[in-house]
Amino acid sequence: MNNAVMLGILWHLVGAASAACFYAPFKKVRRWSWETMWSIGGLMSWLILPWAVSYVLLPDFWRYYAAFGLSTLLPVFLFGAMWGIGNVNYGLTMRYLGMSMGIGIAIGITLVVGTLMTPLLQGRFVALFSSAGGQMTLLGVAIALVGVAIVSWAGVLKERAMGICAEEFNLRKGLLLAVMCGIFSAGMSFAMDAAKPMHQAAADLGINPLYVALPSYVVIMGGGAVINLGYCFIRLAAKADLSIKADFSQARSLLVANVLFSLLGGTLWYLQFFFYAWGHANIPVQYDFISWMLHMSFYVLCGGLVGLLLNEWKNAGRRPVRVLCIGCLTIIVAANVVGLGMAG
Repeated sequence: MNNAVMLGILWHLVGAASAACFYAPFKKVRRWSWETMWSIGGLMSWLILPWAVSYVLLPDFWRYYAAFGLSTLLPVFLFGAMWGIGNVNYGLTMRYLGMSMGIGIAIGITLVVGTLMTPLLQGRFVALFSSAGGQMTLLGVAIALVGVAIVSWAGVLKERAMGICAEEFNLRKGLLLAVMCGIFSAGMSFAMDAAKPMHQAAADLGINPLYVALPSYVVIMGGGAVINLGYCFIRLAAKADLSIKADFSQARSLLVANVLFSLLGGTLWYLQFFFYAWGHANIPVQYDFISWMLHMSFYVLCGGLVGLLLNEWKNAGRRPVRVLCIGCLTIIVAANVVGLGMAG
């Protein structure tokens, strides 16, 4: 496995770790509605940081974006909005299926769709079977999917052992939302593929290859922001108790703490895609679709490890923890198989 591929896998792991940790600051927010907390964090992750980073990177911020026609920007924006719809459905999936089953189905679907749909639409999928490297890479994707399933099963065992139930368990509704979440969340993978002309334009400006994808986040995250913030504002407007007014009527110290924790959560959420861009830059062009598989499988891996570190599995018993460890090891094996396939 060459150094570039190893670095790519490493940076995807760092990004996934950031994603697995992003909700920890949100848990410190008190006496705020979910919509207000999510909106403040979202302003940081979807608008402030993408714009600020791009403004620093680009020699002429406005000229860069004005150089692209609607035929380039609109698909990138719409795929970003598609990803935003997946984000909204993600939370609803957890509500009706519970964390473990919801994550397993949603992440499993988005891993497969986001990873394999791009080469399929580009007519490259069949060609992958004609080379040893392609076959090895696809085998790694299959192993990763098995690893996600095992970790999710460990979560189900944990929830059963600890008596944790979904807020409003509804199998039919939950499965429908999980499928929708899985499909729509893959929009980020499609957006990155559609944004390749933007990446090339950034490279032509002399921007370091590690950063060429970051200016496209202004458009991608913009699409996601429209969906997420729109959803939050509609829900806040529909509440008769005007909870947004109550949220900002808290004591000054609590208000400052809530804002800071929400902004920190939003920063961690953005950093997952910051390092995703670094990992993507180190993946060979013919295997660029694998970035999504690495990100999503590492997200499940890091989520399990973070849960262990925070003692969330303390009272679950030995069996769920053993199954979790087997699932994590399976994902690590998958990453190595994918790496060997890309290096071959």
